[in-house]
Amino acid sequence: MVDWEERRQLVKIANLYYGENWTQEQIAKKFSVSRPIISKSLQKARDIGIVEVYINDQTIHTVSLEQDLEKEFNLIDAKVVPSSSKSDITLHAVGRAAANYLSKNLKDVKSIGISWGETLTTFVNEYPFQLNEDIKIVPLEGGMGRKKVEIHANQLAYELGKKMGAECSFLYAPAIVESEELLNRLLSMDDINAVIEEGKNVDIGLISLGNPFENSTLESLGYLDEGDLSKLKELGVVGDIGFRFFNEMGNKVDNPFSKKMVGLSLEDLKNIKKVIAVVSGVYKADALLAMLRGGYIDILVTDEATANAVLK
Repeated sequence: MVDWEERRQLVKIANLYYGENWTQEQIAKKFSVSRPIISKSLQKARDIGIVEVYINDQTIHTVSLEQDLEKEFNLIDAKVVPSSSKSDITLHAVGRAAANYLSKNLKDVKSIGISWGETLTTFVNEYPFQLNEDIKIVPLEGGMGRKKVEIHANQLAYELGKKMGAECSFLYAPAIVESEELLNRLLSMDDINAVIEEGKNVDIGLISLGNPFENSTLESLGYLDEGDLSKLKELGVVGDIGFRFFNEMGNKVDNPFSKKMVGLSLEDLKNIKKVIAVVSGVYKADALLAMLRGGYIDILVTDEATANAVLK
């Protein structure tokens, strides 16, 4: 029990510290005691309820979501940004957060692999100019063609390399080829095989996810038609990472594209030392949940609405 006199003293100390912004040293001099005694008094004031600490900040909810994601899916780290009613604003906020995170976490990193897509394009656009000449950038799949060249893995690797002053590899092949026979022929070429092997051994892999049934880049580029989508739905597909289709548990789904894709497989991606997923949009929540369940992601950067949808 705390008597009235002691309680009165604790209130005085707490008011000086929290209300008047005095230092513990200043308070100790006022009461002619040592600083550790003031520290213990402040702790006691919290323990008995004289002082209650509230975090009054608009980011507290997103921080809570980050902690929930880390705990639920055994992530190394999670970054959640507030969602906007405008999807493009949210996309840029997620890209900026991912760029900021990577730029500050490059210790001992010698190689970075990057996939493709609108989200990763935003990430690269937001990435600061920062010399990292000892790092090599590697595309994680092919990417030649005439449509939306700016979102292909080769182009993103090149642009990120420019911003870092880093060396860059190129995978001189389409992401998808016409036949399994052509795929095997390409994979037998030393230049292509060497880049794929580099991709398998990068220190960090940067990926994003797609929902083939909603706002699909693959569909908009003409790679998927209605027949393809119906078939994928029948097979239980919930998402993709550039033609690597998977079900709700994150397991690979065999489909006609599986044997025609030039790049790392889902299993290869899973074996990368550290995978950072950059994901924006609630419509991708099922795909994200599947990848988290499958254990493919080590670090997640996403928006508040998507994080909430995944956790629910």
